[in-house]
Amino acid sequence: MIINAESPDQPEVRAMLEQLDAYCASLYPAESNHLMDIASLLQDGVLFLVARDVEGRAAGCAALVRREGYGEIKRMFVDPMRRGGGTGRQLLEQLMMFARMSGLQVLRLETGIHQPEAIGLYERAGFVRCAPFGDYQPDPLSLFMEKSL
Repeated sequence: MIINAESPDQPEVRAMLEQLDAYCASLYPAESNHLMDIASLLQDGVLFLVARDVEGRAAGCAALVRREGYGEIKRMFVDPMRRGGGTGRQLLEQLMMFARMSGLQVLRLETGIHQPEAIGLYERAGFVRCAPFGDYQPDPLSLFMEKSL
């Protein structure tokens, strides 16, 4: 697996993000989906990573968004055919490394309660549950987590 910073605005990555959008829409109502669009992912202060297999095919992606006082993980996705092979863990490790290198001391994220695999990944990486942060409001379908770096 090779993980590099890439543009989210490329067909293969757009297709993954559309798959993530459809998956989230199947689990949660629109008001409980907090998805960043491509234009937002292209802004300054956003690091977008793509994991590619040895043949160069996109296997997963994730973004680190620099916020006031913390970094936020967004758009974490692994192709369903690639799940269970460590791609998500590797993406998360790379995001944490870049966050530390950029001087961030806290990472935060919001995920849905109906995604036990994602919750387990974050918990194994040392994330703990926290209160809503930033512009998020309490939502019974959302789980908020953070990790000190």
